[in-house]
Amino acid sequence: MTTSVLPALAHNFLGQAPGWYKRTIVAFLVLNPLLLWLAGPYITGWILVLEFIFTLAMALKCYPLLPGGLLALEALAIGMTSPDALYAEVLTNFPVILLLIFMVAGIYFMKELLLVTFTRLILGIRSKSLMGLSFCLVAAVLSAFLDALTVTAVIISVAVGFYGVYHKVASAGSGQEGTVESEDEEPLHREHLEEFRAFLRSLLMHGAVGTALGGVCTMVGEPQNLLIARVAGWDFVEFFMLMAPVSMPVLAAGLTTCLLLEKTGWFGYGARLPRPVRRVLEEFAREEKAKRKTPQKVALAVQAVAAALLVAGLALHVAEVGFIGLMVIILIASFNGIIDEHQIGKAFQEALPFTSLLVVFFAIVAVIHEQHLFSPIIHAVLALPPESQPSMFFIANGLLSMISDNVFVATVYISEIKQSLESGAISSEQFERLAIAINTGTNLPSVATPNGQAAFLFLLTSAVAPLVRLSYGRMVYMALPYTLVMGGVGLLAVNLWI
Repeated sequence: MTTSVLPALAHNFLGQAPGWYKRTIVAFLVLNPLLLWLAGPYITGWILVLEFIFTLAMALKCYPLLPGGLLALEALAIGMTSPDALYAEVLTNFPVILLLIFMVAGIYFMKELLLVTFTRLILGIRSKSLMGLSFCLVAAVLSAFLDALTVTAVIISVAVGFYGVYHKVASAGSGQEGTVESEDEEPLHREHLEEFRAFLRSLLMHGAVGTALGGVCTMVGEPQNLLIARVAGWDFVEFFMLMAPVSMPVLAAGLTTCLLLEKTGWFGYGARLPRPVRRVLEEFAREEKAKRKTPQKVALAVQAVAAALLVAGLALHVAEVGFIGLMVIILIASFNGIIDEHQIGKAFQEALPFTSLLVVFFAIVAVIHEQHLFSPIIHAVLALPPESQPSMFFIANGLLSMISDNVFVATVYISEIKQSLESGAISSEQFERLAIAINTGTNLPSVATPNGQAAFLFLLTSAVAPLVRLSYGRMVYMALPYTLVMGGVGLLAVNLWI
């Protein structure tokens, strides 16, 4: 019995993940209790964080919810954190969870409007440099009001829509479903497909970086902004004005970098939309327009009204972001006649796995809190002269956000300096300066890796990433010039004006 069960269990463990990956995860799970016994909880905590980052880096091999979840369960089992501490982290970040559940699903109901809008944008601009700049700028503006994760969901929906259109037409033209993906297709088709993938990759990366450029500006732009604003007691306008000395120069530098990358073709950018693919998309747009009767036009109008209400609701912050997303779902579904449970359920398929992954994130955050992993760094920075602290907080937050997640780096740091404020160790003016440095430090250099930005991780683990061959390593490589520019300009601005 045992001889048959164990091989079957080993085969089923993590499904189709490579054997070396399965063995690595098992080694992690065996190593951690031994490390806890031999080296203590502090060293084990850092090893656990690095192991979790490894699961994020291998997201295309195995969705990190599973191996990362096993590490989180082990951390709870061996006492590195507790269920109560995890619950406290989830409760603190509940607005972020609401956002993921309802806002991303709300965007699903606006996909027809988004596809029409972005099709016109792509087909209406012939210059790839201007197209890349437009994607980056539009993503930045939207992220200032819609949250970076929401905008990333929009960009992903558009890219999947474009890829699906071309794949469907190319497959139909060959007379064999799926020929575009096959290895024995004609070289001309393969060349067009690879170029189209490179084109979509560059737009996705410009858009993702745009979400960071705009997301740093407002309190609804990134999940941690909302947490920082609440701790600091800032409203929407006050948050924008305080961040502007750093966020505006970085925005200008980021958009300039976008143009230069498209002009030079460095770091995997510069790919153009192949003419055959453009013809396919143009024909699709004409056919869709011709088929669009009054009910379809009304449906688009309903989506447009809901989008306007969404922007207004978020800008005025009339309710939690997730509740506004739920409002969008209810309005669009009600007035567009979507009444079937299964139709509605499809909207939640993209967001819920990532929401589950975020809860696992919070388990790792709980370990960081419980074992005080960042405390030595924070205390070292607070021991510096007050005028040096903002820039050092920017650097420390930026480096940690590159290897960790900027949401929980910001959460840890803002809670620590709030405690310092309450204990009288720093003044309210210094607290404000450090809060600005924490917000900009966790938002800007964190574009270096998918670990740092929830929007980047969302893109990496989305359905579009394997379609366009956007791997972890490729994301890091394509983000490198933006990392250097945004981090450098941000640090300079913090030194000069904060």
